[in-house]
Formats: sequence, C-alpha cells, structure tokens
Amino acid sequence: MPDPAPDPVPASPEVVAGLAVPGTTAAAEATERVRGMTTPALFQHSRRVYLFALLHARRLGVRPDPELLYVAALFHDAGLLTPFSEVEQRFEVDGADHAEAFLRERGFSASAARTVWTAVALHTTPGIPARMGPEVATLNLGVLTDVVGRGLDVLDRDQVAEIVAAHPRGNFKDDFLRATVDGLRNRPETANGTVNADILEHLLPGYRRTTTVERVLGSPWPS
Repeated sequence: MPDPAPDPVPASPEVVAGLAVPGTTAAAEATERVRGMTTPALFQHSRRVYLFALLHARRLGVRPDPELLYVAALFHDAGLLTPFSEVEQRFEVDGADHAEAFLRERGFSASAARTVWTAVALHTTPGIPARMGPEVATLNLGVLTDVVGRGLDVLDRDQVAEIVAAHPRGNFKDDFLRATVDGLRNRPETANGTVNADILEHLLPGYRRTTTVERVLGSPWPS
C-alpha cells in the first residue's frame, strides 16, 4: 500500500512590520470575502487597522485573539457598501452582523462570534471600547490611528512606515469620507448621534441632522 499522504502543512503567516497576519482558513476566507465587498481603499484601510491594533496591543500589554481581531478589522466597514439586512440600521451594525454570520457559518463559538460583533458594532463609539475586552479595545484604537491619527505618536515610526508601504494610504482621506457619505446617503438618520453625522453634515448636500435638543423640545410631553 502507498504511504498515507502527509497532513497539509499550514501556510506560513504573512508578516508585515514584524506583525503576523493569521494564516488560518477563516482569515484567508475573510480576506477574499471582504476584498469583494469593499472598495480597494477600504480594504487597505481595514488591513492597516488590524496591524495598528496589534501595535497598540503590544504597547498596552494585552493579548487579543489575532484571528478574531483580524476578522473584526476586515469587516468593520463592510456595512458601508453591502448592507447585511433589509432593515435600516447603523452601518456598524450591518458590518457586525456580516462578521458574526461569517464566523458562525464556520463553526466558531457563539462567544467568539459575539466578541467580533461587539468590536465591529462599537468601533466608532467613543469612551466604551477601552473598558471592554482586548479585541474590542484594540480594534477601536486601530481605527482611530488610521482615520484621525490618534495614537500615531506613540507607535514605532519604522513599523508604521512598513505598514503604510505594504498597504498604501493613497488618497485615503477623501476616499474614506466619500465611502462614508455614499454608504449613508440613503439612511442618514441611522448616523444621528454618532460621529458619522458630522461627515454627513459637512458633505451630504441638504442634510441637517435633528439635534437632541430638538427631539426633547419636540416630544409629545407638555413639559
């Protein structure tokens, strides 16, 4: 009888700036899924977010699960371009639903899938992610670093340069703002109360959000 075929050797992980991208099947499938769901600018952004999140994790001495963090980073903006459901909801929740369904379809535990859901759903929410688990906290830090430069001054300059060389920013500022407006122009009220309302007020012609003061004063209560 012929010798049995050897077990397949796992692919060597991709390494950028000394940071490993998970070499798991789920990570590879997430890469292909999200590459087909988003624009090149948002895909490169999502990869940078993962790498910056890892740098922040090292700085803070926390250990997020790399596979869960990677999936969360890839899916965090997916809801801008491919709404998960027919109901009108925040794009962060659309992306979180995408990510959770992706993991459950691949046999991940409910707890793991919910961790990723939470990280994606809260990635634009100030003040809360830092008080939560490492995947939630570091994803938020990675997003803040890539979008507004927060925390950039405490990261290693050479590693940052390597990350940007591997995943160029290009015209990211304009591309990101345009993608946000395009993803929310047909559901602007879902951005009310979030940082995304600022973007729409600046860039969506004719849009003016209803303020909380207007909601309170316009409520049906007499006083």
